Amino acid sequence: MELILKQDVQNLGFKDDIVDVKNGYGRNFLIPTGAAHMATTSAKKVLAENLKQKAHKEKKVVDEATKVAEAIKQLEIKIKAKSGAADKLFGSVTNIDLANSLEKAGKSVDKKYITIQGGSIKRTGAYTAKIRLHREVIFDFPFEVIGGK
Repeated sequence: MELILKQDVQNLGFKDDIVDVKNGYGRNFLIPTGAAHMATTSAKKVLAENLKQKAHKEKKVVDEATKVAEAIKQLEIKIKAKSGAADKLFGSVTNIDLANSLEKAGKSVDKKYITIQGGSIKRTGAYTAKIRLHREVIFDFPFEVIGGK
């Protein structure tokens, strides 16, 4: 089943993408929740025209996201967490903690756009996270988890 996405869908695609999904997923989830609509011939023509009109505006948005990405890359984030023996943390550090640390540094990034490999960190050390500010602006952000009491 071919669908046109009305909004970003995690692990599937971005807004205005034409995606091919299984019939049940499209009929029972994507279409009823308003995340997508059928990709008919006329809908594809309308989408192509809309994308042409958005191309110029999109360039400005990408340039702005690139500037923000460069500013975030300059930051040096150290997340403090309680740790025990052998640098093992009590609890874990997740994308929520990294989003909060970026917020304190003055750069707001929604937690759903931050991906830490493995989902959570359970030991101190240096790590990297992928941050997505736009579909074309995805970068690796290094940060450090330090132990404390």
